[in-house]
Amino acid sequence: MPNGNEVVHGFPHLATVRASITALYRRLSADGVLQYGTSVHPAAVAFTDEEDLHLGAQRVAKALVHHLRLPEARMIVSFREMEHAASVELAAGPEYFVELNDRFRGHRRDVGAALAHEITHVLLHRLDLGFSGTRDNEILTDVVTAYLGAGWLLLDAFREDGMSSQKLGYLTPEEFGYVLAKRAEVFGEDPSPWFTSPRAYEAWTLGRAEAARDERQPPLAAAGWAARHRYAKDRRYGRAAEGAPYAFEGSGSSARVSFPCPVCRQRLRVPAGRRVRARCGVCGSVLECDT
Repeated sequence: MPNGNEVVHGFPHLATVRASITALYRRLSADGVLQYGTSVHPAAVAFTDEEDLHLGAQRVAKALVHHLRLPEARMIVSFREMEHAASVELAAGPEYFVELNDRFRGHRRDVGAALAHEITHVLLHRLDLGFSGTRDNEILTDVVTAYLGAGWLLLDAFREDGMSSQKLGYLTPEEFGYVLAKRAEVFGEDPSPWFTSPRAYEAWTLGRAEAARDERQPPLAAAGWAARHRYAKDRRYGRAAEGAPYAFEGSGSSARVSFPCPVCRQRLRVPAGRRVRARCGVCGSVLECDT
């Protein structure tokens, strides 16, 4: 996990983020994802200066292992000087070795965030779920960490002022907010009371706004008037404008429109030109559509 101080903002990795959510649902199934209905509680990963460094790190790691449903995985945590924030040795198990940057000795509030990312690597290793390329695979790890209820720690580790900044993980703060908002929509969970960083709350708000736009894209019935007007025009011509989230196939009575599920981003195809209720075959969401 990177340990840089320069913070990139916005949504530059959004395509990979969305692909990661789809991959997670395909691998775990909707029922598997729903097993992570409660996020890791702040008290379970709190780590004060009064607690023994190594025993405290082991305790936090154990809590995250339990949360991510890895009962057979035993984490051995150590600290050393290193370029990155943390790393994990992925072997057959049952023991996994996590190394944290020495700076976490004095920044214990962020130990949980660093461990959450690395332990999710273990989960993905066991699930045999990964993307090609280091960058995309690390983005997948951040997304899964957040979507399965431990990634609010990574966003809360984001701090930025006029003198310094810190961010853990590969996603931008706003992208973390986006994934947490997608999770919140499914589980009815609001992570914002857990944030201790004001900048984390700001990023969550921006990410939530971006996630809400997914729910208002045509041909979803909740789309706004302007978007519906553009969609109707595109449908008449039988082709979508550049950058539109939907695409048309065929013509006449056989015309169909494809679009991404707002929950898992799996692409769906439904008849065009009517009011339909579509069920996503990946996440099980039932969507009201006006095509």
